[in-house]
Amino acid sequence: MADPQKIVSNNAPGNFFVDTTCINCDTCRQLAPTTFEDAGEYSSVSHQPATDEEVLAATRALLCCPTGSIGTKEKDTAKIQMTRAQFPLPIEENVYYSGFNSPHSYGANSFFVLEEGGNWLIDSPKYLPFLADRFAELGGIKYIFLTHRDDVADAEKYAGRFSSSRIIHAAELSAQPQSEIVVESNSIQEFSENFTIIPVPGHTKGHMVLLYKNKFLFTGDHLAFDPELSEIYAFRNHCWYSWTEQTASMERLSEFQFEWILAGHGDRVKLPASDMKDQMHRLVERMKRQ
Repeated sequence: MADPQKIVSNNAPGNFFVDTTCINCDTCRQLAPTTFEDAGEYSSVSHQPATDEEVLAATRALLCCPTGSIGTKEKDTAKIQMTRAQFPLPIEENVYYSGFNSPHSYGANSFFVLEEGGNWLIDSPKYLPFLADRFAELGGIKYIFLTHRDDVADAEKYAGRFSSSRIIHAAELSAQPQSEIVVESNSIQEFSENFTIIPVPGHTKGHMVLLYKNKFLFTGDHLAFDPELSEIYAFRNHCWYSWTEQTASMERLSEFQFEWILAGHGDRVKLPASDMKDQMHRLVERMKRQ
């Protein structure tokens, strides 16, 4: 629980605040960009929410903060309970943001796909009984797709609750050694009619992305969107395996069609497929120059 005695110094005066336990993961800035900003070492409240929409967004950020570093001076239990009940949060069609990012994955996003042949969880949020109950109400979880070792969080607990099959690359297996489905090669796999598994070594050796319906790309830490520059990017300073490999992976990925980037870290975005392809090609050229 956030501590009002540890408020970040440049927090805007008012009800919402960030304390110094913040790890500056950017979850709050994704969910409530008009309220929270990057203050360097921490996030902080740049503008107290004024409208009902801004209060709702800030409350979602409070709930999803992986370290519980966001608080309010006046607690509104009813609003928190009402907001909590909205999760998982719809994005488009049958794709949802799980919420409740985990500190064990440095605040990475997790997503949920409601699918007739069995629901999917992409990377893992915190294991919270009420969130697990919500997944159960939606039909449970058949598959847990793990993009890479950094973002497994509480996947084992969700797999145990729902008897899910975890999908992970062999090079990342030490992060979830009991995973039920292990991808052994870097070949593209048409896992089912709607799901394509695409290995993209670079950020880590066994990083993979998941393409759903040739529309939604769940990217883990392979790429994300920068809203300030209005362009997609890769994490050059957080490439743990090989930038050369990641550049080659990105070039292969640029030939696929998709409209959504749903990132583990960094913002998500929807663009027309043609614009997305143009952005991908430009990103590859920038990566080659780096």
